[in-house]
Amino acid sequence: MDIKRSNKTLYSVLDLATVIEGQTPADSFANSLQLAKHVEKLGYTRYWFAEHHNMINVASSATAVLIGYIAGGTSTIRVGSGGIMLPNHSPLIVAEQFGTLESLYPGRIDLGLGRAPGTDQVTSMAIRGANFNAPHNFPKDVKKLQSLFSDDNWDSKVRAVPGEGLDIPIWILGSSTDSAHLAAAMGLPYAFASHFAPTYFREAISLYRENFQPSEYLDEPYVMACVNVVAGDTAAEAARLATSVQQFFMGVVTGRRKLLPPPVESMDNLWNIYEKEAVNQMLAYSFIGDQETIKAQMQDFLQQTQVNEVMATSHIYDQQARMRSYEIFAQALEAIEPIASKTT
Repeated sequence: MDIKRSNKTLYSVLDLATVIEGQTPADSFANSLQLAKHVEKLGYTRYWFAEHHNMINVASSATAVLIGYIAGGTSTIRVGSGGIMLPNHSPLIVAEQFGTLESLYPGRIDLGLGRAPGTDQVTSMAIRGANFNAPHNFPKDVKKLQSLFSDDNWDSKVRAVPGEGLDIPIWILGSSTDSAHLAAAMGLPYAFASHFAPTYFREAISLYRENFQPSEYLDEPYVMACVNVVAGDTAAEAARLATSVQQFFMGVVTGRRKLLPPPVESMDNLWNIYEKEAVNQMLAYSFIGDQETIKAQMQDFLQQTQVNEVMATSHIYDQQARMRSYEIFAQALEAIEPIASKTT
């Protein structure tokens, strides 16, 4: 398993192929490729897409297809899923899809796995059909995937071609402590969705580290935290740009989703006190400001959490401002001295 360790914290990108007001999913995909090429030059480690369904402002539903599109348009950055929602797929289909991707783009594909459906119950029923009420065993299916990728599966009646014998890193994704226990028990790297589910982040990564069992895939715990980042050349510019992500999450809180809107001068007339509190709670791990502010915030975050890698997601309306935000974020992290006491 190719997990690159460093004294410095690695940084990566989570993309939802967010659909912007006035644009289409086709525009989102073009923006994603432009951003992927940009962050590859900036030294980002990986570029992941998240599987979601039935959301008008998220176009990353066909996750494996997008991974191939981005991998084909870049040359060095790792590309993967953050994640594939395993209840929606059979392990064999996932193994074949990612085996195909790894065969096309060797040494560059990651497979992050989640246990949630990535959508509402009605849509989940449409995805799973007659299997909707069938029991789903996430740990069992993860092990099945590992088996399908294994050289030892050569004499099985069911084989993943391509896929068998390929080294495709599997990550466990989570937003609760359940996933932490599983990642630890299986000796796999752990990525936490602190960008929208901050409540159990500290507890989960602590449980993961305390209970980690070395495996053939990983000898020490490896933690990645996903966070929201909106960086600007000035603090005022960043604060204004961040009103788009605040509106985005207000749609999540209220159930009234809409395409990613342009920034506004003030949110005061757009939300009430309860919506503001709920949005701010979900966005607890958000880093908003100019380079010096981001550097100070991240230095404190890294010192407290000791994570190995940070994955930034940035819901920014203007594509050029979004690209600039990732540039400033990389510069801020590069300016932070390595944390000597980092626990891996």
